[in-house]
Amino acid sequence: MRRTVPLPLVSMRLKLGSHRWVTNEGYLMMKQLRRAMLVGILALGVVACGGDGETDADPKAEGGDVEGEVLVFAAASLTDAFGDIKTAFEEDNPDAEVQLNFGGSSALREQILAGAPADVFASANESNMADVVDADEVAGEPQVFVTNELQIAVPAGNPGKVKGLDAFANDDLLIGLCAVEVPCGDFAREALEGVGVEPAIDTNEPDVWALLTKIGSDELDAGIVYVTDVTSAGDRVEGIDIPADDNVVAKYPIAQLAGAPNGDGAKSFKEFVLSGEGQQILTGYGFGTP
Repeated sequence: MRRTVPLPLVSMRLKLGSHRWVTNEGYLMMKQLRRAMLVGILALGVVACGGDGETDADPKAEGGDVEGEVLVFAAASLTDAFGDIKTAFEEDNPDAEVQLNFGGSSALREQILAGAPADVFASANESNMADVVDADEVAGEPQVFVTNELQIAVPAGNPGKVKGLDAFANDDLLIGLCAVEVPCGDFAREALEGVGVEPAIDTNEPDVWALLTKIGSDELDAGIVYVTDVTSAGDRVEGIDIPADDNVVAKYPIAQLAGAPNGDGAKSFKEFVLSGEGQQILTGYGFGTP
C-alpha cells in the first residue's frame, strides 16, 4: 500500500519527476487548490475593476469636451500642417468641427480687425499678431508655437540655373516674391538686403501658395518662400538652401481671440497645437520648435 503525503498549502510547486511518492489523489487535490486560488484572484480583479464589468467613465470625456464650430485663421504656410491638426483635433473631439481660413497673415489681420468672426489666429510673424493685440482682440498672451526659415524655390529642373540670392538681381530671370506686407515677402526682402542684393521683381504675390503656384507652373524662374512650403509643394518645385548666416528665422505666434464665438473651442485648439501631438505634426512638415 502506497502512502500519501499531505500537500503544503503555501507551496504551489509540484515536481512529479523527483517526488514519485505523490499519489494521483494528491496531484488532483493540488490542481483543485490551484484552480480555486486562481478563480479567487480573478474574482478580486473583477471586483476591483467594477464588479459587473461596467465603468463609470464619461463617454463625452473620452471623446473630448469641445462642441460646435471652431474658426481658425491661419497663415497660408500652415495649410498642410493645420489640415492634419484639424483631423487629429476632430478625432479627439467628435462633436467639434474646425473651419480653417488660410491667407496672408496681413490679410487675416485686417479681416479680424474688421470684425470677422474667428476663434483662433495663427500668424507667420509677430508684427501682425502685435497689431491684433494692440486692438484688444486677443484673449491672454500669444505664444510662439513654431519657427520657419526661408528657401529659394525654383521650378523642377531649375531651368534658370539659379544658385543663390545673387540671382534675384538678374534682369534676365523672372523673379517673384510675396508682397511686402506679407511675412514671407518682408522676410525675403530682409534676407536680400542683408547680402546687398536689389531684387529685380517681376511679380508680388498675396501669399506663399500663390507664389509657389507660379513657380511650379514655370511662370517664374525663382522666388523665396519658406522651407516648409517647398517641402509641401512636392515634385513641382526644387529648393535651394540659403546659408544660415544670410537666412531669416520666422516666429509663428498663436492666440485665442477675445471675441471668439467658441471660447472653449478656441482654448482647446490652441492647447492642441502647443501639445506634444500638435508639435509632432508640425515638425513632421519641417517647422522648427520655438
